[in-house]
Amino acid sequence: MVEKRWNYKKLPSSEIVDTLSKELGVSYEIATLLGQRGVGTFDEAKHFFRPSLSDLYDPFLMADMTIAVERLSKAVEQNEKILIYGDYDVDGTTSVAMFYGFLQKYIHQNIEFYIPDRYAEGYGVSQKGIEYAAENGFALIVSLDCGIKSIDKVAWAKEHGVDFIICDHHRPGDELPDAVAVLDPKREDCLYPFKELTGCGVGFKLLQAYCQVKDIDVNLLLPYLDLVVTSISCDIVPIVGENRVLAFYGLQQLNTNPRTGLKALIKSASLEGKMDITKVVFGLGPRINAAGRIRHAYDAVDLMLSEDEQKAEEFARVIGQHNTDRKGLDSSITAEALEMIAQNSDLVAAKSTVLFNEAWHKGVIGIVASRCIEKYHRPTIILTESHGNAAGSARSVPGFDVYDAIEECSEHLIQFGGHTFAAGLTLELNQIENFKRKFEEVVSRKILQEQLSPLIEIDLALPLSAITDKFHRIMSQMSPFGPQNMTPVFVSHKVQLYGAPIKMKEKHLKFQAFQEGSAAFTCVGFGMVEDFFDKLLEVQTCSICYTIEINEWQGKKSFQLMLKDIKFE
Repeated sequence: MVEKRWNYKKLPSSEIVDTLSKELGVSYEIATLLGQRGVGTFDEAKHFFRPSLSDLYDPFLMADMTIAVERLSKAVEQNEKILIYGDYDVDGTTSVAMFYGFLQKYIHQNIEFYIPDRYAEGYGVSQKGIEYAAENGFALIVSLDCGIKSIDKVAWAKEHGVDFIICDHHRPGDELPDAVAVLDPKREDCLYPFKELTGCGVGFKLLQAYCQVKDIDVNLLLPYLDLVVTSISCDIVPIVGENRVLAFYGLQQLNTNPRTGLKALIKSASLEGKMDITKVVFGLGPRINAAGRIRHAYDAVDLMLSEDEQKAEEFARVIGQHNTDRKGLDSSITAEALEMIAQNSDLVAAKSTVLFNEAWHKGVIGIVASRCIEKYHRPTIILTESHGNAAGSARSVPGFDVYDAIEECSEHLIQFGGHTFAAGLTLELNQIENFKRKFEEVVSRKILQEQLSPLIEIDLALPLSAITDKFHRIMSQMSPFGPQNMTPVFVSHKVQLYGAPIKMKEKHLKFQAFQEGSAAFTCVGFGMVEDFFDKLLEVQTCSICYTIEINEWQGKKSFQLMLKDIKFE
């Protein structure tokens, strides 16, 4: 077992905690949680607890937005053919469903959408896609969640009479494509105040801007926020600022009146109770992604655009089958990857993992990279053969920028792109060993020793007696939880067991715990039997690290502490 590091977040000043506690009438613990999230005044608390659509920024603060709206307006007025082009992951497919769905319903019918085939065309704007546009008389392509590095493809399209509006959120290279408009908050010359929108979020801002100029009721856009929150959840972007507002109203839409396709997907995934970010990430995301991984992402877009309940349920069933197939591939390839590491002492001792197997399924290599990090906590790249080259997915560990590390190895690559914690790359097969060596050298030089062991970020130490209905109710209103506003994590010290621990399915741990003067709380630790069961039989007290959930059983609700780690005094 790799011992986890407990890192306590910085506590706000006692002045801030006192002020918030008095002005809001909340406990010191709640005031501390708010202070840690950048809330310091009554007004800031009001904005935090009650996000408002009026808090959204003016879309015209984004570079090229005026030009983008003008070009889109021209296409609509002259009835030009528009191709809505998106990537095959959750962000790309939700972007296409939102943009195509809104345009087609309210603005312009002379449109189609296009999703590249993951295996035949690969990531981003493809040659086949732009050739399809040129051959079929499309005057404009709106690319969503891709295009920021497609310099050659955009130039080719322009030469063949096809204009581009790019809506992307990935980091640009040194040069921007020669598109009519490039909407990307991460452009160095873009003054847009919020930099962490998803591709779907950038597309939403373009539609918002178009509605403002054309005097279209912006409220017509709100039903599409269930797609925006799906992209925000699954692309693991910070849920602060504008994303917090979009996610808050997106979850409202998802819980009160979701589109037919997402409703069918929720039913197919057997998701019960109120939808939150976690349920979207683990319940809806893998299913939407599975369409592009196993067959084609058109299945996912068709589902999200479907307004017929029966058809939507059939699409959801097909996608559910894709997801089952994906899980089988994911499990078998992960087992092979972990075996490759275990059998090679150099790989076990390395600071990074780079594995290649030509037979591995390209659709699940990103998931396999994440699974390997669960076992060996370090930057990981999984490669497979694709079109005569090696194609790979990279995943990182908290605090380490894997994109920058890959960029330092660019002499061995054909192309790469992505974010701080996740990236994609393509290289020639004869460059794999060179790349492995260089990547290991870069990671070894840059990574800090502590980044090589799992980190748990802890909000504060909490006496169990502080866990009350009121405490949990107010804490729950801090949602939606996600990156930079994570579900609060607590530690309680000198905890005693009430009775003996029990095993669930031989893997999971369950016990009752209390502190002096507190009630007993049910504690559940998934996959923790091997590491902790025997020790708990031997000790009298321990420290537990956990999040708080409500468990409902036979109509009765009770608190349940979901364990993240246990330490023994």
